Amino acid sequence: MASTPHTTPVTAPAGPLAGLRVIDLSTVLAGPLCAQVLGDYGAEVVKVEHPARGDSFRTHGAQKDGHGLWWKSVSRNKRCIGLDLGDPDGAEVFRLLAAGADVVIENFRPGTLERWGVGWDVLHGLNPRLVLVRVTGFGQDGPYRNRPGFGTLAEAMSGFAAITGQADGPPTLPSMGLADSIAGITASSATMMALWHRDRPGGSGEGQVVDVSLLEPIMCAVGPGPTVWDQLGTLQARNGNRSTSNAPRNTYLTSDGRWLAVSTSATPIAERVMRLVGHPEVADEPWFASAAGRAEHVERLDGHVAEWIAARTEAEVTAAFEAADAAVAPIYTAADLVADPQVQALDMVTTVNDPDLGPLLMQNVLFRLSDTPGSIRSTGPSTIGADTDEVLVNDLGLDPGRLEELRARGICA
Repeated sequence: MASTPHTTPVTAPAGPLAGLRVIDLSTVLAGPLCAQVLGDYGAEVVKVEHPARGDSFRTHGAQKDGHGLWWKSVSRNKRCIGLDLGDPDGAEVFRLLAAGADVVIENFRPGTLERWGVGWDVLHGLNPRLVLVRVTGFGQDGPYRNRPGFGTLAEAMSGFAAITGQADGPPTLPSMGLADSIAGITASSATMMALWHRDRPGGSGEGQVVDVSLLEPIMCAVGPGPTVWDQLGTLQARNGNRSTSNAPRNTYLTSDGRWLAVSTSATPIAERVMRLVGHPEVADEPWFASAAGRAEHVERLDGHVAEWIAARTEAEVTAAFEAADAAVAPIYTAADLVADPQVQALDMVTTVNDPDLGPLLMQNVLFRLSDTPGSIRSTGPSTIGADTDEVLVNDLGLDPGRLEELRARGICA
């Protein structure tokens, strides 16, 4: 049993975004993750869901006692209200919310907000300081603007799948929301750029539209494939766990059945590894001095490393690599990750108290700030509209009778 990680206090210091007001209209992952990051660092986030259907992300992934575990994490630090923007009265309530907000995040198909009467022109007219973050599959313009946008499509089209997998196997998609996650984190950065442009000394004082596609951020992560194609006319092939840029770089099996990853991106590290595994002579080869040269001799280098590691246990290999100042890491499962001393020391995975499930383990905030750290103050609420009364009546000043009328008509939850 792994030791219990630190428990994040419910009342934590205000983060650097304290006072920033964010409305999260988005669904599933990329947009909600952007809002989660902002909320983790102190922003006041109001999550808006359809009053009957809710966010479909509630049912994504593993469930316990009817509660989505991924939902609990991605919807943390958010207050949830149920509101149907497709109804004119629901759209009117949303306009009241947006009038006092700093950021609105949405990921509907282009033109949806406009059809509901809450497009950019309307929102900017109501609140010139508002930043509207629009996350879609392919962007707000272009021939694909109206296509359904899912991370799988971006992972396929970005070049990621084409270069992932074994050389003799099919293109391989990730088993998790890779493109969505990259886009969500990118969107949080883009949001802060727009806010800085608005609020910096001499800034515009006005908001703008942030247009983030799922495709472009993962294209950046995949690397310089278009540039290489343009200049050399070559395409990267699938290469398994090997790198086309340097060697040795692979996963290797120890004598006690554990997989380890080794990387030698820098030539001095490659030299140390080859000395460690008993083949210092290869470092004298003229081709060894460049990463590209080592990649051309990957079979020889990989063979030496694999043979040496196969004869030793994980503990023996790790100790030897650390003594040699070479780079090695175990292939972890989630259980391994939680038990890792570095992860525990930095509280990378933390425990928060959830009203439905009790102590709940989840990834902590993305990074540490020395003076204004982020925090997890609450988990994703289980009930659609859990905070509707607080947000609309207490904060916005909506008449309670009006709210009950909207509830009776299914416009609010």
